[in-house]
Amino acid sequence: MTLSFGIRLFQTSIREELSQMSFEELQKLKEKLGAKVYNEAMFGKNKIKDKAFKRRNKNRPREMSSKVPIPIVPKQSVFKEKFRDPRFDSLCGKFNEKAFKSAYRFVNDIREKEKNQLKKMLHKETDPDEQENMKYLLKRMENQEREEKMKEEKELVLREERETRIKMLKQGKLPKFKSKAEQKLNILVDRYEKLKKSGKLQKHIEKQRIKNKRKDQKKLREMM
Repeated sequence: MTLSFGIRLFQTSIREELSQMSFEELQKLKEKLGAKVYNEAMFGKNKIKDKAFKRRNKNRPREMSSKVPIPIVPKQSVFKEKFRDPRFDSLCGKFNEKAFKSAYRFVNDIREKEKNQLKKMLHKETDPDEQENMKYLLKRMENQEREEKMKEEKELVLREERETRIKMLKQGKLPKFKSKAEQKLNILVDRYEKLKKSGKLQKHIEKQRIKNKRKDQKKLREMM
């Protein structure tokens, strides 16, 4: 008698004994032994053998069982290209305005050429709407140039003051630091001196008078 035959005979005898027990006794036995041991005693161990699929011809595609679960493919993260703005990126270093102006000084020459070209086009243009657009562009370019010059003048005055303080320190003297109001006054005085030398002071005063007059008129309209 083989071992497997003996096990089957033992399981058969157990099943016969269990079949004579009442349902209540079976439930108590199941609770006592546990569901796994109880099921093995009643039904035996279920051995699932993997079926090996063989190909009749080695060149045919491999046959797969429909019962084999489909493997879950892990969700791949989609690569997103990140764009960086060098103006606001600390990795690109600090902005050096002096070096920037020195490197892109040729842009001012291009702007000057564009402005002269626009003036020539304005003289030749006959359409009133196009003339207005060109005048607006010219005025905008001139305002940008004026603002840039004013900024350069301010930087020049501040640089001169800084150099004066450094000289005083080297001489062993206590440097004098000017307030913002004094700095602003010095910049205005320097600007008026340059306008006076170039003969454009009267024109500038007239412009400022018209500008202030328009501001006052606007305020009066708002109050009424």
